Amino acid sequence: MEKTAKITFCGGTGSVTGANFLFEVDGKKILVDCGLTQGTKVADDINWDPFPYDSGQIDTLFITHAHVDHLGRVPKLISEGFRGKIYSTEPTRGLAGPMLEDTAGILSKNTELHLDKIYSPENIKLALSLWQGFKYHETIKITPNLEVSFWDAGHILGSAMVLFSYNSKRILFTGDLGNSPSPILPDTEIVPNVDYLIMESVYGDRNHESRDDRIKFLEETIEDNYKRKGTLIIPTFSLERSQELLFELNSLVENNRIPVMPIFLDSPLAIRLTEVFKQFKSYLNENAQHAMKSDKYLFDFPGLHSTLKSEESKMIGNVTNPKIVIAGSGMSTGGRVVHHERHYLPDPNNTLLLTGYQAVGSPGRLIQEGVKTVRITGEDVIVRAHIVTIFGYSGHKDSDGLMAFVENMSETLKKVFVVMGEPKSAMFLVQKLRDNLGINASAPEQGDSVTIVC
Repeated sequence: MEKTAKITFCGGTGSVTGANFLFEVDGKKILVDCGLTQGTKVADDINWDPFPYDSGQIDTLFITHAHVDHLGRVPKLISEGFRGKIYSTEPTRGLAGPMLEDTAGILSKNTELHLDKIYSPENIKLALSLWQGFKYHETIKITPNLEVSFWDAGHILGSAMVLFSYNSKRILFTGDLGNSPSPILPDTEIVPNVDYLIMESVYGDRNHESRDDRIKFLEETIEDNYKRKGTLIIPTFSLERSQELLFELNSLVENNRIPVMPIFLDSPLAIRLTEVFKQFKSYLNENAQHAMKSDKYLFDFPGLHSTLKSEESKMIGNVTNPKIVIAGSGMSTGGRVVHHERHYLPDPNNTLLLTGYQAVGSPGRLIQEGVKTVRITGEDVIVRAHIVTIFGYSGHKDSDGLMAFVENMSETLKKVFVVMGEPKSAMFLVQKLRDNLGINASAPEQGDSVTIVC
């Protein structure tokens, strides 16, 4: 008898964030990711709408990686009755605790929506007790006909594509695909014999600079800021972008390619996560592992100051320019960077360097688009500082990278579902896949379901 599997696109459509996909097969209800939708703030109000499924009926949740737009609603799932198993790679499980606790620290202040009850220490503790870590390629048997394995996505430490092997069909959920080659991570793996692909499209319609160009632009930006005796503010994601930047700054400092000046890592979460990187150094690429052997610390060099306490953060303002401040969050929606932006954006001698994706409506996106005044923490701030964007530091594959990824599996692919991108980006990639590779591709809308014959 013919068997089928059903995929419902519950989140992560028409938007980069909020990944949430329901996979139903052999009577099992399986989720891939349960992330926060982010735009103008850390978590948009849409996150507190009811899930389009009964949380108590979900058997298993697979988490592709530890960014909050992929795991940030796990406490909500728990609070609504989920008691199934949570599976991810070992590093993702290691990173999940700090990421969820940091998110809870921000969201639990919202008692109006009872987020303090959802993002409670008890719910996070329960989530981690249900959570099991696996190595890449380790087989997880769900039913007699269904096996699952994780493949390296090359996006952040422990990031994975989730491969479902059901009967004779292979269904791959990419999560976020890394911008390989990375300074510290292995390249995205090629997964053979995939029949159905559910893939991200953050940069589906544009390309990045090369790695050599991005280091050159970083060097030039630092030198330009130094000459103006300014402060260089780098809003960055605490997980991966901070560590990659530190790795490359380490190289620039040690090779005397930039002038000596104070560099502040002003992100308690990034400092904490860097410790997790040291625990899972075997998941880094050979260059990074070699650097850790010779340097002892991968993310430590002369001039670097890690400011864990808020009093230390406030003292940065007293340090004479020029200086560099790396602080979260990456889209300027919260974290310590917003206080630095309020202080430094009005001065034309200073520089704001944007290195990652900026969501529509976020302060980072508005600044990137050239607004002269931006509202930060309830205050209108005049933007006179130099604004520089380096796309090459994105953790996502660009348009050509996404095409090459699909081309490697094009011989067996029956259908590609393009998700996790703004509509323009997703539709551009859909058209490119159809025109250039002759592949049946579409961009599902929220709530759409598809049935796959297996």
